[in-house]
Amino acid sequence: MTSTSNGHSFYIPVMGTGFTIDTPLMVARYGISSVISLVDDVLIEQMRKFHTERIGELYEAVTDKDEDSRAHRITLYLNLVNRLVQRQMQDLKASPFSLDSDIVRYYELLPDVAPKRLYKEMLLEDDQVKKLGMQDRLRSLVMPGSINVNIMTKLDKDNYKGRQKLAPEYADALSALRGYALSDLHSSIIFSAGMNPRLFTYITQFGDFFPNKNGELKKKVVLKVSDFRSAEIQGKFLAKRGVWVSEYRIESGLNCGGHSFPTVGFLLGPVLEEFKQRKTELIEKLFTICNKALDAEGRIVMGDHHTVEITVQGGIGTFDEDELLREYYNVDGTGWGTPFLLVPEVTNVDTVHLNKLIESTEQEVYLSNSSPLGIPFWNLRNSGSELERQRRIHDGRSGSPCPKGLLVSNTEFTKVPICRASRAYQSRKLKRLTEEGYTQEQLSVVHAEILSKSCICHDLGGTVKVQNGIEPDAFSALCPGPNIANFSRIATLEEMVNHIYGRFNRLIHPDRPHMFIQELIVYIDYLREEIEKFSIGLSARKQKYLNDFKQNLCDGIEYYQRLPETIMKDKWKHFLIDLKTLYDDVEGLTLA
Repeated sequence: MTSTSNGHSFYIPVMGTGFTIDTPLMVARYGISSVISLVDDVLIEQMRKFHTERIGELYEAVTDKDEDSRAHRITLYLNLVNRLVQRQMQDLKASPFSLDSDIVRYYELLPDVAPKRLYKEMLLEDDQVKKLGMQDRLRSLVMPGSINVNIMTKLDKDNYKGRQKLAPEYADALSALRGYALSDLHSSIIFSAGMNPRLFTYITQFGDFFPNKNGELKKKVVLKVSDFRSAEIQGKFLAKRGVWVSEYRIESGLNCGGHSFPTVGFLLGPVLEEFKQRKTELIEKLFTICNKALDAEGRIVMGDHHTVEITVQGGIGTFDEDELLREYYNVDGTGWGTPFLLVPEVTNVDTVHLNKLIESTEQEVYLSNSSPLGIPFWNLRNSGSELERQRRIHDGRSGSPCPKGLLVSNTEFTKVPICRASRAYQSRKLKRLTEEGYTQEQLSVVHAEILSKSCICHDLGGTVKVQNGIEPDAFSALCPGPNIANFSRIATLEEMVNHIYGRFNRLIHPDRPHMFIQELIVYIDYLREEIEKFSIGLSARKQKYLNDFKQNLCDGIEYYQRLPETIMKDKWKHFLIDLKTLYDDVEGLTLA
């Protein structure tokens, strides 16, 4: 099921490992799609225990000693969530059309689509027989939001039993895929962070990803991408194996929460323009390749009704911006993530950190080096996780005990990979620093870089564990995007949905920069820092990369200046002024 097949034009994307881990239980019955992270199977098992006991059912644990425990935990949890949502849907359909009932809430939340118009007609109908008939029709039209899942493709460490390396299918990402593939869900799996050939090839082991006799896909593949070229390469790789990509989910390279992928300075507007111009070309090319592969494998081929959705997420803050994306760039749906961290009935943020988010400014939320993966990561400076990291440094014992090891990747000191946020890595690396020939200026930067790594694989699940009493003293990490500073008030689900659809305004800074401007600001800051690293001989980037990055920013600004004035409505003049200022900033960046 796609993000927009149920009437809503937006979805709630994955946020961390714990913020949206049970969000479908909060919103799916209202037709809103959301995404569960499959990174942390220990947290998933804890949440299965929590919800199983909450509804009064017997919980049977899946332990680390059980066969294929990671996949099995994921399957059981997804089946539980699916079963509970189906139960909610039955109750909703049976509820009366009375004030505060779930079915009324379902229709009140919808935008102006055909079912919503029928609902409004029903409210005005005086003939009781006709009114009841219309209500029966409305009950039949109710559809749940999709219970989607996310795998970050780079988190695919091999696993060991003792010192014996297990077969590839027991690696983290492949196990997570198997857990989803064997579940009862009829939904989508979102792959983020680029192509993983062995993971993508492994999809072919599961029939739910291929057309059934009616040409339908029980489970669909969605690729999160930051540019057209990435979409084309990954889509072609999958199509050659008979796997159809049903949605390309474009995310701003830097103007988003969590991990960020800056590419080579490709701005969101020009990226969307290329998808708009070349969508048909992409679909036709991949359709031919995919059907050829399906036919060669003796499988049912895709029918003419095959579809591809283009959706977008990252930094959207107003109805006007959402409308621009849907109407000018023709996207099929939009993702709203960070603002929902301030909607307690939708996402998991404990009271202490909810207050920290409310009080956060652009200074508290920053693009950090916290991720052990070496990928830029949006972080909250005063989260429990960050305060604990600083305490460990102060006490002379930097680094985490590494309780889960989900982000292990470094083999500089060990044969079996360890995490760069771990005490095991940092203690070794700090001892070796003096032997590596750094200048004094370089040494201070490298030293800070080593100590900046946080235990995010564990701590991103902290808030849900604190909130539900699973681990009351857990250290919590938060990863909102910079947009959080514009939504510093708690909201209800109704208020946030009404904000998205232009029926209510939740912004505390109505004069905030346009999302395209905000993205450009973040890109310029990032490039400036990369140039500074390059100037002291510490950047892993080549000079050509930095020059290309700068040129792409300039090209992106020139693209924005050519946009039709009408799409920015009354913001056009201010938009142009901001562009001119930022163009001058980019031009002023030079490599020493």
